[in-house]
Amino acid sequence: MVSSSGMLVFAGAALIMALTPGPNMVYLISRSLCQGKRAGVTSWLGVVLGFTVHMCSATIGLTALFMAVPLAYELLKFAGALYLLWLAWQALRPGARSPFEPCPMPDESPRKLFVMGLLTSILNPKVAIFYLSVLPQFISPETGSVLVQSLTFGTTQVLIGSTVNLLVTLSAARIALWFSQNPMWLSVQRYFMGFVLGALAVRLLLEPRRGV
Repeated sequence: MVSSSGMLVFAGAALIMALTPGPNMVYLISRSLCQGKRAGVTSWLGVVLGFTVHMCSATIGLTALFMAVPLAYELLKFAGALYLLWLAWQALRPGARSPFEPCPMPDESPRKLFVMGLLTSILNPKVAIFYLSVLPQFISPETGSVLVQSLTFGTTQVLIGSTVNLLVTLSAARIALWFSQNPMWLSVQRYFMGFVLGALAVRLLLEPRRGV
């Protein structure tokens, strides 16, 4: 069984990761600004399917991992922490760009928009690392089925990630306009998310090893 406190902390971590600018957010903002909300929503549907692919793959993989090699995921946790630190550096390094500064994109057909959204999501390392490094920290094999816990946490992430990305997609024009009128906040946003990512990475590294 998943405890309410564990779910609350996990949901907070999932929300932080969803709000952290990454390939999905950059693509959806740029697509919505360049081709309109309809194109953005079509791309978003592909991103959501990509989340589901990640969730199903991680659920099956984590179940097998915990049952076969209980300590193997420590390596994934370490790799995930390093990736989060890299993301933090990308946000904090001199000359870094904010994802709210969109890139120009040509118009595409609905089918291609969906496929591009799907591929952007599936190939997004931020989502993969979250499932392989962050999610396992909330699973306790001694309290119940790893499969059920993985599905519960994974579904929560899909719902949170999908909702945040949909809101960003529908509000892309307003977000970009606001930041263009308040350029200082582009830097504030970068530094804030950089420190949040760094703190999450440190938490992962300091998380005590758990036995099964």
